[in-house]
Amino acid sequence: MINVLIVEDDPMARQLLEIYINTSERYNHVQSVESAALAEFCCRTNDVDVILMDVCTAMNASGLEAAEKIKKSFPDIRIIIITSQPECSFLEKAHCAGVDSFWYKSSKAEEILSVMDRTMAGESVYPESTPSLRLGDTFSDSLSGRELEVLRELVAGESDAAIAEKLFMSVRTVKAHIHSMKEKTGFRNRTELAVRARESGLVIYSKK
Repeated sequence: MINVLIVEDDPMARQLLEIYINTSERYNHVQSVESAALAEFCCRTNDVDVILMDVCTAMNASGLEAAEKIKKSFPDIRIIIITSQPECSFLEKAHCAGVDSFWYKSSKAEEILSVMDRTMAGESVYPESTPSLRLGDTFSDSLSGRELEVLRELVAGESDAAIAEKLFMSVRTVKAHIHSMKEKTGFRNRTELAVRARESGLVIYSKK
């Protein structure tokens, strides 16, 4: 049997994952925890083969950061990130953290067992792209990478000068990106742009 650790703070999502694992003849549910901060400890105290882990968990713990730490100590443990957040940087961060596979909760629940089977067989299963979201008059995939970086800082409430300094660009370029995004989305001002982007989940600000 393949031992599974679940790291998920949403009770309904956690229970659903537990049901699918418990009804499987191949997988054994070892433990469930609400916070990624506890994941490494669980790996040290249990025989874990694969982890199903959300990105945003209880105690403000990041599943991506926990995954990177676990991979350093337990390189043979397979990690599958599961999330409902469409934040555009998660896929790249998951790759960099050494995460084996990535699955969006918006997919059919039954698919997670297939992703687990493929992952345990040595395959790295990732979606080709993040979900395309409606943002005003346009869709998220119409925004450039640099525009999304500016948008993330805008959502955090940073000034043009602060954004320019952090992203190593001129204030004029920052203003140009913001203007371009307002033109694409049809939003009247930077405040509306930031609020709608935050509500959509397209960008999530992180201090790291």
